[in-house]
Amino acid sequence: MPPLPLGEGKSSHINRDFHTRKEPLMPKTIECVDWPNHLDVWTPYSMAVKATGGTTVYFAGVTAAPPYHHHPHRPEEFDTLPRDLPAQTRMALENLKRSLEAVGATFRDVVFLQTFMTTMEGHAEAGAVRKEFLGEHRPATTTLQVVRLATDPRCLIEVNAIAVIG
Repeated sequence: MPPLPLGEGKSSHINRDFHTRKEPLMPKTIECVDWPNHLDVWTPYSMAVKATGGTTVYFAGVTAAPPYHHHPHRPEEFDTLPRDLPAQTRMALENLKRSLEAVGATFRDVVFLQTFMTTMEGHAEAGAVRKEFLGEHRPATTTLQVVRLATDPRCLIEVNAIAVIG
């Protein structure tokens, strides 16, 4: 299939039929796997998550910024971003929640989270916000501190996620 012509609101890499295609889903199971004889302490993540069946869905670049914004970026579209990590964490996870809902998923379907933060100031409070969304669910998780995120220098957090639905 040739790429779509580029222009306002168009991208050469989007398959427009994807949004309407319906296929039967295999039953799924999601299992948090711990090492045998591991130290009995609580962690906010799993060392491994085993998912079988279902359909895998990937979510990328979720920030506190408006999910649909111009490219190249326009700085004024990010003027309303809160300046602290916990508030941006809440907004980013609300944006992820909307994307999960769009594919018929919830946070309980998430098997992997990868979080990039430009600051660790407020990290504990951001963790409490994350727990509000995840509850006791513990996907495999990696958190990294980075110098800057591509969206806007005022963005403090970006989340990638993998979910299994079905």
